[in-house]
Amino acid sequence: MKLYGLTGGIASGKSTVSRMFRELGAEVLDADLIAREVVEPGTPGLAAVAERFPGVVGPDGRLDRAALGARVFGDATERAALNALLHPLIGQRFVERTQALAEAGVERVLYDAPLLIENRLHGAMEGVVLVWVPRELQRARLMRRDDLDETAAEARLAAQLPLDGKREHATWVVDNSGTLEATRAQVEEVWRAVLARG
Repeated sequence: MKLYGLTGGIASGKSTVSRMFRELGAEVLDADLIAREVVEPGTPGLAAVAERFPGVVGPDGRLDRAALGARVFGDATERAALNALLHPLIGQRFVERTQALAEAGVERVLYDAPLLIENRLHGAMEGVVLVWVPRELQRARLMRRDDLDETAAEARLAAQLPLDGKREHATWVVDNSGTLEATRAQVEEVWRAVLARG
């Protein structure tokens, strides 16, 4: 089985591109979904997060993502502590999922991970698809999507490697700054290239 990375940045439109790949028949593993699974109520992941970050579990027993985000987005030390707790759990779940897909005969899998390059996982991939938009557009989309002011949006953008910095690690770049039709055409071209790799 061949693994390909799909990455981007917050508010770059990676989820839209991921959906387009799925519509073309790609098998996609979503790191964000896996990250949510490992902190579901009753999991060791949630217990570890609750112990390290008191006050981030709501009255319903679920992770309060807004409260946790407020703690970690502006503080590199806190973010590193969270990553140290969750990345091993996410990695273990990822291995389990890829093994199951391989046993089912799946030949190609896209690993949709926003921090693929930051976490140095791109080296293990057959190729990397980067969803790119200009920084100004990314910031404007983030402010609109999450109802953030410019300072808060910049803090979240600063928590990730800039998209321009990710380009040097990309095999393919999907420019998502235009129309959905233009993005879809690029996605189809990349998918044909992935299929052509055998």
